[in-house]
Amino acid sequence: MQQLEILNAVSRVLFVLLGACFLYQIVYLFVPFLAKKRPQQPKKHNRYAILIAARNEEAVLPYLLDSIREQDYPHALVTTYVVADNCTDRTADVAAAKGAIVYRRFDTGHVGKGYALDYLLQRIEAAGALTQYDAFLVFDADNLLCPDYITKINRVCSNGYDAFCGFRNSKNYAKNWISAGSALWYLHDSAHLNASRMALGAMCAVTGTGFGFTRELLSCCGGWKFFTLTEDIEFNSFCAANGVKIGFAEDAMVYDEQPESLRQSWRQRERWVQGGVQVSLRYGTRLARGLGSKKTAWACFETLTLGLWGALLGVFSFGVSAAWLLLSNGLQGTLPVLALSLVQSYASMFAVGLLTTLVCWKKIGATAAQKIGYCFTFPLFLYTYVPIALCALVKKRQWKPIEHRVAVSVGAMQRPA
Repeated sequence: MQQLEILNAVSRVLFVLLGACFLYQIVYLFVPFLAKKRPQQPKKHNRYAILIAARNEEAVLPYLLDSIREQDYPHALVTTYVVADNCTDRTADVAAAKGAIVYRRFDTGHVGKGYALDYLLQRIEAAGALTQYDAFLVFDADNLLCPDYITKINRVCSNGYDAFCGFRNSKNYAKNWISAGSALWYLHDSAHLNASRMALGAMCAVTGTGFGFTRELLSCCGGWKFFTLTEDIEFNSFCAANGVKIGFAEDAMVYDEQPESLRQSWRQRERWVQGGVQVSLRYGTRLARGLGSKKTAWACFETLTLGLWGALLGVFSFGVSAAWLLLSNGLQGTLPVLALSLVQSYASMFAVGLLTTLVCWKKIGATAAQKIGYCFTFPLFLYTYVPIALCALVKKRQWKPIEHRVAVSVGAMQRPA
């Protein structure tokens, strides 16, 4: 009996800790409606180098390069670089034909976006051009930029941020429940998490693509030295541990392509889980030390809890609670409680998806029926993370490219659904 009481007490403590780690995000859902926008500093026209790592992307890359050329930012202040990374198609030729400065890279021993970006920056430095630029913008070949993207992101850069990112939207939201689930998560990440962090003066988060950094920050990093399977999460962790605030440009819209098959999405998210584990182990100690500094405490807290350590706390808390239920109520008494928990989690995720959909209604390229319908499948998409995470933990770590096929112009994305 005493053991059950101890187990119950531990379960309650873990539940409180878990709530403290994650329930603050409920506040994030409503901050954008209440907070006033922060004033902008006088705008400075910074000079940008655009960095694109492309691997067999001849189908979609021309549309990104067209959207860059159609920017309303002074063209003389923007130079586009493409690294054709282990390509076997016409990616390099297509990029050169569109006016980009192209470097070809062939290295099957060091595979991944991080290595490709590092190679590209080294080539720019070797050409004596690195110091010409105030900042660098990183895009994937499947991206599309709204015409005022650089103008809007430049406002955040001019406001004193050494790293910055835009609002991530998706080209193929309406394809099916897989693409919609992934797209809806990124909309939530931009419209609620990053928008709230920016309003509160906290560090925002880079979400894979459509981000930038100053030359000064690149120098502090010693070059682009983020080579894990999730270089964006590694970059976030570096910024959190070193007190570098990432700014968010809510009006700087960038579109990208989401996986449309469960197999493709599964493979992508396996890599994310494996990369997240790599980063969490590599930066765990530095982030934990950062909790003791006023300058880095909140950023380190979020980075820790949203990574491996937060996930482990959740799994451990669930395990202890399930054990207490089984020992005190038996299997027959435990199953209804677990079923109720499942219903509650589904309802919570549905509510987040619905709120995000309503907030971003005009930004979503889908019919009204699709927008509402995919709110119901959004929790199912998130549930697939459980088996994906389990598989990722036992599989060999490796980077594999995701094929991109949605070749459309930015003009097509901006037409009403």
